[in-house]
Amino acid sequence: MTKNITHNEYHQQKIQQMTVTELTWKHEYITTNGVKLHYVTQGEGPLMLMLHGFPEFWYSWRHQIPEFAQDFKVVAIDLRGYNDSDKPNEQSAYVMDEFIKDVEGVIKGLGYQKCVLVGHDWGGAIAWNFAYTHPEMLEQLIILNLPHPAKFAQGLRTPQQLLRSNYIFLFQLPWIPELLLQSSDYQAIETAFKGTAVNKSAFTKADIDAYKNAAAKRGALTAMLNYYRNIFQQRMLNPNWGVLEVPTLMIWGENDTALGKELTYDTAAYVRDFQIKYIPNCGHWVQQEQPELVNHYMGEFLRTKTNSIY
Repeated sequence: MTKNITHNEYHQQKIQQMTVTELTWKHEYITTNGVKLHYVTQGEGPLMLMLHGFPEFWYSWRHQIPEFAQDFKVVAIDLRGYNDSDKPNEQSAYVMDEFIKDVEGVIKGLGYQKCVLVGHDWGGAIAWNFAYTHPEMLEQLIILNLPHPAKFAQGLRTPQQLLRSNYIFLFQLPWIPELLLQSSDYQAIETAFKGTAVNKSAFTKADIDAYKNAAAKRGALTAMLNYYRNIFQQRMLNPNWGVLEVPTLMIWGENDTALGKELTYDTAAYVRDFQIKYIPNCGHWVQQEQPELVNHYMGEFLRTKTNSIY
């Protein structure tokens, strides 16, 4: 007889499981494209590479790492500028061409030719761009709450999305965003998560402290903000994109306050083999707010799209 459990019960079970699985997580470093990147890894097999967003680090995949380590070598990196990865001083180091080279170097440096690439937020933007640049290196692509670049470029031409994205314009200023983010013991970091999440219980005090501590590392805030400070010079806002041949799953928390659901509409025009799963009553931090559903949708997609590796 199957017992139905509440989300909170599921969350507590996962916390207990994580305490055990953390013992088998490994913290490693890899040098790629001239920078040393920190990553956490678990499992053996085909490579699943996970790219986090702002203002996060590898930890945002804590509910997915043990789940998929049963069938993959899961690698969740700290992007350049974040947490324990190198933080180049030059603002010019934080552009899409460099991010793409970082990912390519990680895949090859780990001894693989292909991977399943998973990205959320900025990690999703990098994943989209990597897929267009190196489709031959991807088995599948999984994107969480980050629209296709063509749809995002279109969205920024609408008043609704410009309003939702007003923080991007604030982040163009020198030093002021850093002061705002670190004031009152990095309260803005906590607000970014708990203030916009639908399921606020998804973030414990320990979770918030982990994100605050990562942002507080020397040079991290400026590095993280430099992603945004270069955004208008990057090709990711180019409205002209071809049709992607990599099988792609998009998972979307419907109550994202920064990115409107309408940005997902008609994405299939840009991806030959495309699926989308909407999650209601869920905000931007979809893999943390609703980890059981995200893991289910990812596993389902991988089983139907993969012949030999899952």
